[in-house]
Amino acid sequence: MASYKLHAPEASFRAFSALIAAEYNGIPVEVSSDLGAAAMSPTGKLPLLEVKPKVGATARIFSSHAIARFLAGLRSDSGLVGDSFTEKAAIDSWMDFCAQDLELPACVWFYPVAGYMPFSEEAYEKAKTDLAAGLTILNNHLLDKTYLVNDQITLADIVVASTLLYPFKLVCDKNYLKPFGNVARWFQTCVNQPEFKQVIGTANMCKKETMAEGQTASGGKKGGGKKKEGKKEAKNEAAAPAAPAAPKKIEHPYKIMDKKSPSKFIMDAWKKTYSNTRNYDDAMKTFWETFDKAGWSLWYQTYNFNEENKRTFMTSNAIGGFQQRTDEIRKWAFGVMDVLGSEETSLEIAGVWLLRGDSVDCMVNANDDANWYTWKKLAGKDLDPTDETKALVKAFWTEEEELQGKKIQDSKVFK
Repeated sequence: MASYKLHAPEASFRAFSALIAAEYNGIPVEVSSDLGAAAMSPTGKLPLLEVKPKVGATARIFSSHAIARFLAGLRSDSGLVGDSFTEKAAIDSWMDFCAQDLELPACVWFYPVAGYMPFSEEAYEKAKTDLAAGLTILNNHLLDKTYLVNDQITLADIVVASTLLYPFKLVCDKNYLKPFGNVARWFQTCVNQPEFKQVIGTANMCKKETMAEGQTASGGKKGGGKKKEGKKEAKNEAAAPAAPAAPKKIEHPYKIMDKKSPSKFIMDAWKKTYSNTRNYDDAMKTFWETFDKAGWSLWYQTYNFNEENKRTFMTSNAIGGFQQRTDEIRKWAFGVMDVLGSEETSLEIAGVWLLRGDSVDCMVNANDDANWYTWKKLAGKDLDPTDETKALVKAFWTEEEELQGKKIQDSKVFK
């Protein structure tokens, strides 16, 4: 039996269509996020699919649509690639439409939010307009249809929905999508299929557009409209009441804590020690010698919905996203989060965090995702660290291969 290995960046929407097609066809696909595999592609880009037949040389397929079409076509009875030449052509038509009319404006819009490219007001406005034009075509087509080509999910639905996933989750809020009700209904039908969920998890629709760095809430435009010149304006300005004073800036609770209850433990010093150490035993010795339980606390973090973790790369992306959304308290927090186990058994998210103060309130306020975790205090103001606690902290912060009897699939440090 042939084996399949897909090389793609973590959480790439260009890999989703291939993996979803594989789910529908019951084909196991190994996923690797090693970017060095791009050297094996004629284009020097990912995704790339390695096909190792039972007998014969390894074949390599590049281009996301070609990979998805290959995996979708491995079983004819699933109907993913159509049951007739006409259906096959219709599916290809929508895949081409997606590449030409949806993918480019979708990427230009959400890439700055994801940090892949700088924000440009001109590009932002054009992307919104161009994507709306593509969605209008899609919306008109779906007026009296459940799916794009026939009465079931096909590769056309998989590719188009995968392309729209991040825009619909991050930037296309309900006001933007209001004219495209048929598209929204079709999209939610697709992403709530079990095969989609196995790959992408739960796809929550965007409620409020996520702003990129350098973008303003007014939709990308900085500054107000052009002022009118003349005596009338001067008169209005003279009659206008004085602008209200700017509201007093509220200091972060951690900043207040630093002023009112300074601690002898210096987080920056610990982060440098951890990053530069040649021996973790020495680093942990330094930590326990300087740890201030009156001003800091240690917490064991476990995910409440580990049963939803199906793919290693998606679970890794989840902990990466969690740490990105914790950036507000970076000066007062340090932690290591791990993905433990395997896809064949179970994947678990767990971590150990060092936080300023004696509660996780600031973490929860900074990052809504913290509500989906259970936080168990290991040490703090009224709780001395035991030998068992010290062993657990050391294991999470230093082990690289195995933890709690489970293989470490990925580990991310927040520092």
